[in-house]
Amino acid sequence: MPFLAADVGGTHARLALVRAGASAGQPIEVLAFHKYDCTDYTSLVDFIIEFLATHDGRGVDRGVVASAGYALDDGTVITTNLPWPLSIRETREHLGFADLRLVNDFEAVAYAAAALPTLETTHITGPYESTVNGPMLVLGPGTGLGAAVWIPRSDRPFVLATEAGQASLAANNELELALLAQLLKQHAHVTIEHVLSGPGILNLYNALAVLRGAKPVLSKPSQITAAAQTGDDVLARETLEVFCGFLGSVVGDMALTYGVQGGIRLAGGILPQIRDFLPNSDFVARYLNKGPMRPALERIPVRLVEHGQLGVVGAAHWYLN
Repeated sequence: MPFLAADVGGTHARLALVRAGASAGQPIEVLAFHKYDCTDYTSLVDFIIEFLATHDGRGVDRGVVASAGYALDDGTVITTNLPWPLSIRETREHLGFADLRLVNDFEAVAYAAAALPTLETTHITGPYESTVNGPMLVLGPGTGLGAAVWIPRSDRPFVLATEAGQASLAANNELELALLAQLLKQHAHVTIEHVLSGPGILNLYNALAVLRGAKPVLSKPSQITAAAQTGDDVLARETLEVFCGFLGSVVGDMALTYGVQGGIRLAGGILPQIRDFLPNSDFVARYLNKGPMRPALERIPVRLVEHGQLGVVGAAHWYLN
């Protein structure tokens, strides 16, 4: 029977009607899919009801929601990115569902990203593919920063969900120290997510403007990334370079922290927009700049994943397993 799979982020929610596929080559079959703007609705219930009514979801009474945040035992989710409160228990009761479960958004993405064929990803650095069946890091900046570790096992893989984006940000050069000092004027705790996210790009742009004595003229992360790549704004380009440098450093740190050997998959909503900029930025140099650990990181394939339905497919995979 079909069931609901939802991937709920701070900006968009992606909903799908799915069912188990007929073969190992197609473990999940997507029957219907739609992307919503979260700010157009007052709760998760609202657009689930609209989606089911629009896509012949009568009779569907079970599903899974992938969302960033930390779930409490009462079903409430602590999250800094959603525009409205989220409670799985209350959502299930309002919908009259027999079963509705919650999974961390990047835990879901990890299940799907690990299964993607190499040909459906973009090579950034390292070998073409891994020869080691070891842990894989899946990380991506969007409205926030998500990260999970996919760990192979003899029976079935295990995914470790993390709140790595909430860890403290580390500076690695004088400019980053100055930016961190600037951000500390606004935040008592400057997290990785404060720079590696959509809002983080805007934070970096405004902080750089103060340091350079420049007047910021752009107000949206998408404007900054676009201007950086067309060369229309010097401040925007420096912002994106700093963003990529921070990203490389963080990815290298996490690879070493979690003992990653099986590969790194970069996901999220921002990186596909800078697909051509990223490999030519400071990302790779900063990723590898880990002293004696450089040779270990050089052996890990780093690839960019672009898949609009990755979250819902991963959530469905998690639900069925």
